Amino acid sequence: MPNSPDVILRGGTVVNHDGIAQRDIALSGGKISQIGDLSALDAGEIIDVAGLHILPGVIDSQVHFREPGLEQKEDLETGSRAAVMGGVTAVFEMPNTNPTTTSAEALADKLRRAHHRMFCDFAFYMGGTRENAHHLGELERLPGCAGVKVFAGSSTGDLLVEDDEGVAAVLRSISRRAAFHSEDEFRLRERMGERREGDPSSHPVWRDVKAAVMCTERLLRLAREAGKRIHILHISTAEEMPLLARHKDVATVEATPQHLTLAGPDAYERLGTLAQMNPPLRDEANREGIWWGVDQGVVDVLGSDHAPHTLEEKAEAYPKSHSGMPGVQTLVPVMLDHVNAGRLTLERFVDLTSHGPGRIFGLAGKGRIAVGYDADFTIVDLKRRETITNAQAESRSGWTPFDGMEVTGWPVGTVIRGKRVMWDGEILGAATGEAARFVEAL
Repeated sequence: MPNSPDVILRGGTVVNHDGIAQRDIALSGGKISQIGDLSALDAGEIIDVAGLHILPGVIDSQVHFREPGLEQKEDLETGSRAAVMGGVTAVFEMPNTNPTTTSAEALADKLRRAHHRMFCDFAFYMGGTRENAHHLGELERLPGCAGVKVFAGSSTGDLLVEDDEGVAAVLRSISRRAAFHSEDEFRLRERMGERREGDPSSHPVWRDVKAAVMCTERLLRLAREAGKRIHILHISTAEEMPLLARHKDVATVEATPQHLTLAGPDAYERLGTLAQMNPPLRDEANREGIWWGVDQGVVDVLGSDHAPHTLEEKAEAYPKSHSGMPGVQTLVPVMLDHVNAGRLTLERFVDLTSHGPGRIFGLAGKGRIAVGYDADFTIVDLKRRETITNAQAESRSGWTPFDGMEVTGWPVGTVIRGKRVMWDGEILGAATGEAARFVEAL
């Protein structure tokens, strides 16, 4: 152990594998070098975190940062500013950019764009298509690749793989876990007449519970036939939770803060098209069903599904209005408010946002507060009361569906590989984001 670490976080309450207790943490060379009572130890920098909780760095495993091709909504720099302002230390970004991330060249381009331009660490999903299916076994192992993402519904062009044969071809090729948007495209096409012009509350009528359940049932069957692992993103229905609970050997599960916090008809009455996302916000019974999945351990991770659009795009009359909403900056405060309300424990929050992503995706050196791991921390004030506002948004889109929401619990520090990137509402220094590493792709 080094005698004089670079940094000591002193006097904070650490949440890790040992539970919740006051401990100091020493950081050396961007990694955790010692944990415990380090009052006799000196360091190059001492950071007083008394009264604050130190969590493992929050990992948001589903964001859309829109670069290249859609930078009017977001880019890698602005999306990462939103991430670190919200206490998020690493993100996995989705492939539905323009051009799509479906080749080694497209992935390399994103990695070049992100390196030391993003403020948080990062990885990028490889889009699974019919055209690249036979190459995915190689592509998923490239440095900086979080795994394969497949749109079984709600996409266009090459990224839409709606049929069993196409999904089976993707699964045959891969060895890592594949992430899926699970809505049955055939049913969505059949039900387009259910959309009511100018009425976003008809969105969950069109994209109904059955469309989600049918697709998840098919994906579970195909995964079992192929002997492969799948990850079902942004679950929106109560009915899918007991189904997924019966298939935990092949399937992991994501929920979003939006689906856990907002519900129709109130969300559509208050927010209009700002509440429009895929899969949709549903009624209170479905929201409670998702919470059942969190309570019972069926849900493995929380992802924000940060999918920003401009206010002009959202203001178009439904159904021309764009689906998706920002979320990476509000994931931590919204969920900490649920912690303070007694809806979930702080340990469970950490499991969903740090341990879960590390375990499911095989992150190397991230997701835990343990000696030898990257010194990534989300430092929060559990007692701090704030109101979320559009004015706080670092996202280029400039808005949040949680505008005006009063919360208790707030991220006050984002530390990435030993460096303070955000502190008390201010982003510090230049961007130094690096690609995350994965055990199955080392």
